Amino acid sequence: MTLPVLVLAGSRDGERDVLAQLGKVSHKALLPVAGEPMLGRVLRALALTPGLGPVTISIEAPDRIRDIAGTAKILKAAASPSESVAEALNHIGTPCLVTTADHALLRPEWITEFLGKTQDCDLAVGVALKATVERDVPNTKRTYIRLSDMSFSGCNLFWMGTPSAEAVVELWKRLQKDRKRPLKMARTLGFGTLLRALLGRLDSKALCQRIETLTGARVRLVPLSDGQAAVDVDKPADLTLAEELLAQRSS
Repeated sequence: MTLPVLVLAGSRDGERDVLAQLGKVSHKALLPVAGEPMLGRVLRALALTPGLGPVTISIEAPDRIRDIAGTAKILKAAASPSESVAEALNHIGTPCLVTTADHALLRPEWITEFLGKTQDCDLAVGVALKATVERDVPNTKRTYIRLSDMSFSGCNLFWMGTPSAEAVVELWKRLQKDRKRPLKMARTLGFGTLLRALLGRLDSKALCQRIETLTGARVRLVPLSDGQAAVDVDKPADLTLAEELLAQRSS
């Protein structure tokens, strides 16, 4: 039995995306990283990981990637990542693995480690602890979510283990829709949870419990052992860093 995979490759800015312009390509997912399109690198890592497949790619411009999509199915992306995941799950179902096209450093070992730690939950999120990132990529600047018991950066790996995960995606859609209305977001999450977060008193267990209360889904944060897993290519400095790290691998 193989595990279906969803790759999010959409970009709201399309050809106007800074990275697309930098690489002189029609879409960010096609940006060359060390001479190979990011999306191609991700697809290769997935193909080398035992137990995965089939692959579905979500992108708002399907014709742009047909040459490198291979046997992957292509779905037209929705207006936002959360809506794209929700629509894709209607086709793919659960369980499935979700990752992104800008995860240019993705390695089969990371995927295998992540999937090996997703038992007993409906949805798992791959993360890298701040100390792990600073150990393995000391010259990077990443965005960290700071909780009272850990600071971490996302690794663009998500396990949608059961149909209950869809309720978390619906919560994500609501929060994304209200991202410019902080008060409404606070009401959705709960003012108590928000206050604890602002005071630095919210820990990972309480966060996951709050999400479970709101959605009924058991959520887990899964720390990975390699800090490089937190490096995606989201800005020009990330491209430089990714190519440096790939050069170190090949040497």
